[in-house]
Amino acid sequence: MNRRMRAAAAACCALVLLPLAPAAGGGVVEKAGLEAAVAERAELLWDAARKIWEWAEPGYQETKSSALLGSLVEEEGFEVTRGVAGIPTSFVASFGAGRPVIAILAEFDALPGLSQEAVPTRSPREGPDWGHACGHHLFGAGSLGAALAVADGIRGGAIGGTVRLYGTPAEEGGGAKAFMARDGLFDDVDAVLHWHPGDGNSAGDPTNLARVAAKFRYRGRSAHAAASPEAGRSALDAVAILNYGAELLREHTPDRTRIHHVITAGGDAPNVVPAFAEAYYYVRHPEMDVARSIYDRLVLVAEGAAHATETELEIEFLGGIHNLLPNDTLSRVSLANFRALIDIGYTKAEKAWAVKLQESLLKPRPLASVSELSDDTGKTTLGSTDVGDVSWVAPTTGIRTACWVPGTPAHSWQAVAAGGTTIGRQGMLMAARVLAATAWDLLADPSIVEAAREELDRRLADRPYRAALEEGQQPPLDYRKAPER
Repeated sequence: MNRRMRAAAAACCALVLLPLAPAAGGGVVEKAGLEAAVAERAELLWDAARKIWEWAEPGYQETKSSALLGSLVEEEGFEVTRGVAGIPTSFVASFGAGRPVIAILAEFDALPGLSQEAVPTRSPREGPDWGHACGHHLFGAGSLGAALAVADGIRGGAIGGTVRLYGTPAEEGGGAKAFMARDGLFDDVDAVLHWHPGDGNSAGDPTNLARVAAKFRYRGRSAHAAASPEAGRSALDAVAILNYGAELLREHTPDRTRIHHVITAGGDAPNVVPAFAEAYYYVRHPEMDVARSIYDRLVLVAEGAAHATETELEIEFLGGIHNLLPNDTLSRVSLANFRALIDIGYTKAEKAWAVKLQESLLKPRPLASVSELSDDTGKTTLGSTDVGDVSWVAPTTGIRTACWVPGTPAHSWQAVAAGGTTIGRQGMLMAARVLAATAWDLLADPSIVEAAREELDRRLADRPYRAALEEGQQPPLDYRKAPER
């Protein structure tokens, strides 16, 4: 650690201990006043989170969710710009003036096939089959709470600079942040903060997997599958060959590669040769260049499937998202704040609810673990997020808070259920408090963000950021809609 980084770390520790002193006009004149600023908005934040949970809107279609968060931040004096980067449900909300500029990310898209009531047994809700199985309803509302609390400090004159809330749609496969980063929306940001719901608490930045996504569509010729099968050209057969080829390809890929898919269209009746079929693929690896090279090989497999079945192939490249670049300078600040603030614990009723839900989990963990905090520095996680693209442009750090019952996997009905209860509420408010405290430290001591930028520049070295998108590619606003035949 060089002299500047040691000084920044020492300043972080000192800032964590600032005393409470609320301003008469509702502003915050000391850091610990952030606690009250979040607490007084707890019902507002939970109401917003529950509404977004109930709406459960797909990526790039989060019209009500985005409008709600944008209006709430606008009511508290933020200047809101909507529809940035050609995305109708995106926004950037800004409060304050000058530097440092601290960005806080907010997500709000749901996942298909995971509708669920807020009960500890499998119980899909009536209506659309979507659910917040990754907790983005909490993500958006918790980030809102942090931004509003920090704005109180700026408004009260305790700190200077700018806080921004970025409404970022379609994290689940749509890659909105990659388009926002490509369009320069983070170029003047000094530090970026984010968080994510989980079944435990952690800080300290890991890296993760870069990801490339594409849809492979085949068009053939229908025929009676029994009376005249020779007249048909099966698009479903092409998808089957693609999928088998992808399975063989796995044997010849580097370690930590992930290739997975779903068949989004495969025909309507067994006695009709399918004239249309579609497969939706992800390719992941810790390095974007490797992920892209594996994807290029997958394209060759897809083309071979088309030749073998005499079908026509159309590829919709949905873009790639980069792996996260850790920033130890920033993560030390968030880790110190988390250690100082953590106080998650279950009530008697929450324990009973959690125990019931754990009956459905393969690997339940002790409920007491929700009060523990782990340091993820140096780890590689196996998911992907478009936050990665942001981290290549501006110094970025994130945390994870316990919003789900211990042992709950992401993208499960159990995550949806807990996210609609006070278990999710606790984790959301915890995240808001830690993000607010971390943003305060960065605004109060610009030397920390200077050190963070130096670290980012070292990590980038001779690898400048280039969005993993095709030339002129636009956001795939319809990627969650049924395929057109």
